[in-house]
Amino acid sequence: MSSIFHHRSLFLAGSFLLLAISSCKFRQKADTIIHHAIIYTANANNDTAEAIVITDGKIVLTGSNDEVLKNYEADNLVDAGGKAILPGFIDAHCHFTGFATDMWKCDLTGTRSFNDIVDRIAAYSDTSQVQWIYGRGWDQNDWEVKEFPDRQILDSLFSDRPVFLKRIDGHAALVNQKALDMAGITAETKVAGGSIEIKNGRLTGILIDNAMDLVDTKIPQIPDSLAQQFFLQAQQLCFAQGLAGVHDCGVGEHTIELLDAAQKDGLLKMKVYALLSDSAQYYDRWIKKGPYITSRLHVGGFKLYADGALGSRGACLLQDYTDKPGLKGFLLSDTGHFADVAHKLFNSRLQLCTHAIGDSGNRAILKLYSQILPANNDRRWRIEHAQVVDIADMHYFKDHRIIPSVQPTHTTSDMYWAGQRLGPVRIKEAYAYKQLLETNRWMPLGTDFPVEDISPFKTFYAAVVRQDAKGFPEGGFQMENALSRQEALKGMTIWAAKAAFEEKEKGSLVAGKWADLVMLDKDIMKCKPEDILKTNVLRTFINGEQVYKK
Repeated sequence: MSSIFHHRSLFLAGSFLLLAISSCKFRQKADTIIHHAIIYTANANNDTAEAIVITDGKIVLTGSNDEVLKNYEADNLVDAGGKAILPGFIDAHCHFTGFATDMWKCDLTGTRSFNDIVDRIAAYSDTSQVQWIYGRGWDQNDWEVKEFPDRQILDSLFSDRPVFLKRIDGHAALVNQKALDMAGITAETKVAGGSIEIKNGRLTGILIDNAMDLVDTKIPQIPDSLAQQFFLQAQQLCFAQGLAGVHDCGVGEHTIELLDAAQKDGLLKMKVYALLSDSAQYYDRWIKKGPYITSRLHVGGFKLYADGALGSRGACLLQDYTDKPGLKGFLLSDTGHFADVAHKLFNSRLQLCTHAIGDSGNRAILKLYSQILPANNDRRWRIEHAQVVDIADMHYFKDHRIIPSVQPTHTTSDMYWAGQRLGPVRIKEAYAYKQLLETNRWMPLGTDFPVEDISPFKTFYAAVVRQDAKGFPEGGFQMENALSRQEALKGMTIWAAKAAFEEKEKGSLVAGKWADLVMLDKDIMKCKPEDILKTNVLRTFINGEQVYKK
């Protein structure tokens, strides 16, 4: 009996060993497995999952914990502990390289008065090693006296150093007499698509839109090596916010070369969809060669400016500004220029994206697009901002598949004073994101940083809650145009990818796409509205590589 028992024991042991070997043999090897998470895939069905498998930078599978852990193994096994995982955020409209190269300038955001500005630039001037005093970020709408400042104090403090202080929206600047002299600006100077403010026959130092270029072009560029260092600093700030990609709107060829070099060196891991600036010398060259695409850089089109900004009263309106009768704003170029560029790009493989804020600016560009784009096109030409759109013009988006590309935090920044600019009727046609979404059924979202804060959570909150961080206004600002959480998520992920023709490779957590994802300490899809702005990024992955960990 003992012999039989012995042989039976050996048989059972061997069977278990074979089963174990068989089990190991059929567990597929992966690079990374993240499990016990709440994964929002942002796919067509808005599916959720518990675990994700990553190999060679791409997603192999999203599924249940049991399915994944039973069939896959990896050296890098991440237990998410029930945390939320979303596709890596994509900012569909920002100025990444501009934000980076602004880092040498004096930060004027949050200043509460002109005296506050003076204090900051005085401190900055003591340590700055360059001749120019360059600041950015002031907004007179945040001050008790909500009027443009005057150069008089700057002249007394900095008679021998040129000063250039750009407004937060990038559409107006205050300069001193030294800067005016260096640019050759006098009371007789005229500029198309811009204005030079004069009061009582005297230059105040305020330059709006194209007038700024008269001075800005005189400011020396920083060295390339320093610019690339700033790119890396900006990248880290983006990763800490869960950003895996950005649409950099309006950049020059030299900036493209610097980005490409930094990415090929393996230093810059951020994915960039770049839109070239409106420069006559670029069109023939880029139309001939078409989009430039690498693993992380995609130069896909051009960015034009139809008009200016509402805050600086450069946005082009159909009727006068309510708070400044006689002023309607203006287009930054004549309509012939926009038409010429649009026809050129229609006969190319490049995208056209146009900044339009006022209802007149939007109408001009929507009508132009409609004359060129057939009804069922897939060119994905975009209107950037689409802040004030006359109700009679909404149909153009649907009829010609024009993409409204919007930035929800503009709503919560502008809501305090936009009604004064537009009056009680037009304000109802402003920041109409739900209505815009319904015209085209999908809509990319961005921040426009550094005009607004870089945070995607502020984008999400402004889109869904439409309040400031203090809960103002009660009930939300024009809530009929709030987005659902699912719509906001898609706008920051898959729809942002689609706006760059990249939806087949990123933007949702499905098999075959690059593993760009973010792990959060709060579930923004379910948490209380007031907790959205308290969310922190725990980890950010790009192409399966962890590029940030809190």
